[in-house]
Amino acid sequence: QVELVESGGGLVQAGDSLRLSCAFLGRSFSLYVMGWFRQAPGKERELVAEITSGSSTSYADSVKARFTLSRDHAKNTVYLQMDSLKPEDTAIYYCAAKHISIPSYEYWGQGTQVTVSS
Repeated sequence: QVELVESGGGLVQAGDSLRLSCAFLGRSFSLYVMGWFRQAPGKERELVAEITSGSSTSYADSVKARFTLSRDHAKNTVYLQMDSLKPEDTAIYYCAAKHISIPSYEYWGQGTQVTVSS
């Protein structure tokens, strides 16, 4: 069983930075692809970024060059560094995990609110 615990959300101004953390509680962290999703009010949940076990990353076009996803295998933690934040980045951010053998994300964190004021 896997549990994901997020932290680091908050209220910031446009142009500020935040770093979200997601602690992976379980076994075989290195066998999981990790992702961050977000959902804004009235909108569908979208994939923001994901990282493979080998630390290859991919990003949504809306966050490229502003967000950086990384993972620390020693701490079983992934980090989403968010720079140059914009009001449209306001959403609940969810950490998610999927085993490398499974196509869909199967484990989800509780979500952390990020609010960016203009």
